[in-house]
Amino acid sequence: MIRVEIKPNESLEKALRNFTKICDKAGILSELKKRRYYEKPSSKRKIAKNIAIRKQQDEDKLSRSKI
Repeated sequence: MIRVEIKPNESLEKALRNFTKICDKAGILSELKKRRYYEKPSSKRKIAKNIAIRKQQDEDKLSRSKI
């Protein structure tokens, strides 16, 4: 649970900014977006595999350009 302490002279806008900053650091919104729809484990693996392949291809391009 996230708590934001409001100081006596603090405006509501500043408290709201602090709240959103804390939520961003905790990763709540990104986790919520991930869990919005059910994703089958096989499709998760497929996506992870594609990401790994792309990263490897990018590294290969960079290493070839340095030579």
